[in-house]
Amino acid sequence: MSVERLISKLTKENLWLYILTELSNNPMYAYEIDKALKNKYKIPVARVTTYVVLYKMEREGLIKRKKNSLSSISKPGRKYYMITEKGVSALDVGKKILHRTLEILEENLNKKTV
Repeated sequence: MSVERLISKLTKENLWLYILTELSNNPMYAYEIDKALKNKYKIPVARVTTYVVLYKMEREGLIKRKKNSLSSISKPGRKYYMITEKGVSALDVGKKILHRTLEILEENLNKKTV
């Protein structure tokens, strides 16, 4: 159905927007990001998908990884992800695109056809 496709396109296929939003608040490790996607945003994503998106984002320079220097034996060397300046810019552009899309739809919805 059209609605299901829209939901998929706006969520699963654009995880980078949600991830950058979370990382703009504070650095997180991958498992925390995955939990936020599922619990906070209600996106049913496979954990491996989250990791794949993180690796792609890191290669693109949107995020960077930093190893926790305060790791313990039970949690050795957690890798925290943080947003970069390029990531902040990309998030800003992504949000502007979404806002503009909604504006265009609203403008056209409110136009009266003759």
